[in-house]
Amino acid sequence: MSRWKNVTVLTVATVSAVAVAACGPSTASREASQQSSVLELLANDLQGSLQEVMNKSSKIETLRANVVGSFPDDFEMQMVMDLRDPVSYEMVMEVAGDATTIRLIDSVMYMETPEAQRESNDGMRWMKMDLSSAFASGMGLEQQVKEVDPVKQVKTLLEIEGVTAVGEETVNGVRTVHYTLTTTPEEYLALQKEEGERDADELADLAAQVDELGVTEIKTDLWIDEQYWPRRAQVTMGEMGVMTMDYTDYNEPVTIEAPPAAETTDFAELLQGLGEEFGTNT
Repeated sequence: MSRWKNVTVLTVATVSAVAVAACGPSTASREASQQSSVLELLANDLQGSLQEVMNKSSKIETLRANVVGSFPDDFEMQMVMDLRDPVSYEMVMEVAGDATTIRLIDSVMYMETPEAQRESNDGMRWMKMDLSSAFASGMGLEQQVKEVDPVKQVKTLLEIEGVTAVGEETVNGVRTVHYTLTTTPEEYLALQKEEGERDADELADLAAQVDELGVTEIKTDLWIDEQYWPRRAQVTMGEMGVMTMDYTDYNEPVTIEAPPAAETTDFAELLQGLGEEFGTNT
């Protein structure tokens, strides 16, 4: 009896092991098949897939982006963005070897003062200014954020005819389908105006730059993964330059905090002080 029990137990164990082994590859195969089917759908149903990407992208709360470009100078940015109202972000930007950090919190912008210039700023590391101030508006920071937001690139591909699927490509280890669209500057600017992406002055400035540099076409490329997340976007504007944005960490927790008050000076107060000093000296 004991021997039969042992045989029975061994048989059950063997069958179970075979069943488990059989389930493993089957599950993996199903997952691979699902990914392939989504990638195939992305490649074949462009408008339907892009609309799905748009629906998902419009609900993005947080993300990280690494941006490299030349508009016109070479630059690199690492951005952490919280797109919930009110929008906040931290941007570490490097141009010509010099790095600075900019934070936007509750419509107040905090700019890190380069160490060599802090003595003239009472030793303060940070300077803050209201985003509605003329100086902040002139920096075009709001437009920079809009350019990085993946929703903008998806809108471009949805609203202008001519998008094509290049094929499947791997971006930072993630399988994606690559879309591309080539437009005229007139089409691109018309969409910017229609979507309210730029005000009249910004549109006029961009149109003037495009005309001055002889830009005849603007190319927008987008790479989408099997979860319908944009993984890379690229905008090429002829002689004006190119900007590439890699996206990660969608809807992951982020922390964006205002700098310590003891290390921060107010730009408006600084201007007021300079005005009073100038008035006294005159």
